[in-house]
Amino acid sequence: MNITALVLLYLATIVVSVLTIVTVNLYAKLKKSKQIQQEAELKFNVLEEKINGLQLQTLESRLNPHLFKNILNSIQSHAYQTYYALDKLANVLDYILYESRNKLVSPKEEIEFALDLIEINKIKISPLFELNVKTKIDDSDPLYNQQILAPLISIDLIENAFKHADLQSAESFISIVFEFKNSSLYLTVSNKTSGKAAMQKDRSGIGSETFEQRLKILYNGNYTLDRFIEDDIYTTHLKINLLEYKTKVHTA
Repeated sequence: MNITALVLLYLATIVVSVLTIVTVNLYAKLKKSKQIQQEAELKFNVLEEKINGLQLQTLESRLNPHLFKNILNSIQSHAYQTYYALDKLANVLDYILYESRNKLVSPKEEIEFALDLIEINKIKISPLFELNVKTKIDDSDPLYNQQILAPLISIDLIENAFKHADLQSAESFISIVFEFKNSSLYLTVSNKTSGKAAMQKDRSGIGSETFEQRLKILYNGNYTLDRFIEDDIYTTHLKINLLEYKTKVHTA
């Protein structure tokens, strides 16, 4: 056998080896992908059962299960984000089903829940959509970890922002800022709307009325809620003075 034949045989051996390695790797990745898909489908089914059993009928925990149905369907249609989004949805459902039964939760728990809810809603927005979320937390404040805040108090403002913004427009945006300082919770939500007239009509619905009723019942005299529109940008600013609230409760 001459040198040329040996070289060709050597090159053929290398090519076969490379193809074998690539084939094995592709098979392993395909097998892993199928396993991940099966696990995701199993998790999806478990979460769907939780949603089907979701019953929140009191003023303290009034939510629409269809919100989570829609989110779950969105997650299922975006396979590359499924695992991450399902984990966040599991956290949100656990909070709603269990923590919201408590009369009060800590500001830390409520903010973590709200951040998970925002992460889930990200799956519905265009890659070009501008979503800004900031937290300014004084975690040394003793009230930050105390059971002093009504659960789900942040959900109405966040839901409305995602509901009324054009999530597929690069010209639109949502800005959400959580602050906890001086024993007070601040939540500022802004979003550019597609039409002020439609937005104003929708904003006056049952959800907002329920939200304001809860604030009046729970924090009457210890909160401020401001809403305003400027250049098609709708902004809501909520402040709850938890120190004053705690003092009033203890005095009573």
